[in-house]
Amino acid sequence: MSKTRILYPGTFDPMTNGHIDLVVRASKMFDEVVVAVAVGHHKRPLFSVDERVSLAKKALAHLDNVEFVSFDGLLVNFFKEQKATAVLRGLRAISDFEYEFQLANMNRTLDSCFETVFLTPSEQYSFISSTMVREIARLDGDVSKFVPQHIADAFRTKLISGS
Repeated sequence: MSKTRILYPGTFDPMTNGHIDLVVRASKMFDEVVVAVAVGHHKRPLFSVDERVSLAKKALAHLDNVEFVSFDGLLVNFFKEQKATAVLRGLRAISDFEYEFQLANMNRTLDSCFETVFLTPSEQYSFISSTMVREIARLDGDVSKFVPQHIADAFRTKLISGS
């Protein structure tokens, strides 16, 4: 029997407690979970792709069936390269659903084998977004309720040093 392998793509700038919640839950449903950190040129991330991969690895080090990769390019092509069974997408609100639904249909049009699995975060994480967390951190707010401590520390270091 072949293993199930789900790909969880995102920029993860930063990985939040909501992202972690989804990966933990997916790790119980699939044999392998691949956290695929997108380079994200169009978003101009605060952290480099290597930093984001490293932060994600540390946040999820307790899970044996999760691996971490970075990617650049079309998700459908990366999906094939990774021999994924499905792609995981999180839905926090109805507005997320509309966008993700269009994206899933577009990807399935590009590759008929492309399947998307939608999960909603646990209630306590349903309002958290990386964009909001970055803004709070940039304005010198405490983000430790929304991200693991090592990521909150990375924000402080990054924003103080400006690198």
